[in-house]
Amino acid sequence: MLKKFKADLHIHTCLSPCAGLEMSPSAIVKTAGEKGLDIIAITDHNSAENVIAAKKAAANTELTVLAGMEITSSEEAHILALFEGIEDILKLQNIVYENLLPGENDERRFGEQIVVNEKDEVLSFNKRLLIAATALTAHSIVNTIHSLGGLAVASHIDRNSFSIISQLGFIPLDLEFDALEISPRIKREEALNMFDNYNSYTWIFSSDAHDVENIGQSTTSLYMKNPTIEEIASAFKCINERRVIK
Repeated sequence: MLKKFKADLHIHTCLSPCAGLEMSPSAIVKTAGEKGLDIIAITDHNSAENVIAAKKAAANTELTVLAGMEITSSEEAHILALFEGIEDILKLQNIVYENLLPGENDERRFGEQIVVNEKDEVLSFNKRLLIAATALTAHSIVNTIHSLGGLAVASHIDRNSFSIISQLGFIPLDLEFDALEISPRIKREEALNMFDNYNSYTWIFSSDAHDVENIGQSTTSLYMKNPTIEEIASAFKCINERRVIK
């Protein structure tokens, strides 16, 4: 039987230098439950080191936590990678780390990059320059995500910076995104008018939360059987009555 799942597929933890320090995996899971979310995705900048903690924090709840990452392409466009399990997102993380620009994070300028466990205990501070672009093109990122069995989503296409449209001016026909994301910065009706030439794509709406209060600010309803990547992929493609509810 198919049912509706409420999802926020773009959430940053305290590992992202621009996120609030209170954005621990356990706090995110607790807030997501309080806001009635069924599915969330942990999508830190160029890293997935807090995904395991988030999954463990949600282990005894009804919340499904997807393994994700927000990758910055060489064109400085943000792309969401969504996976179900840990193994493939860590493979992607290795590729991203190998292609990060050289340099060390300046905590005073960009913020701390904190790796924690499910109990909010600090495990380490990631010293990589996660806020920077990678040497990977948008095309190579999307192709790599797909080769590992994940879903590729163009982040916040309505933004004037760090979106595929702001950086390239358009979405190339051979850039095979599974969905396009609209941020809370713009009303849905306004987005429909502004980006009507991209109506052939599936659109999702996410919070891009960097602070606890913004979790669930914008959500996507998915009509499907189970909260899995396979079912979400079918919903994005409107297969067997699975669909994104606008």
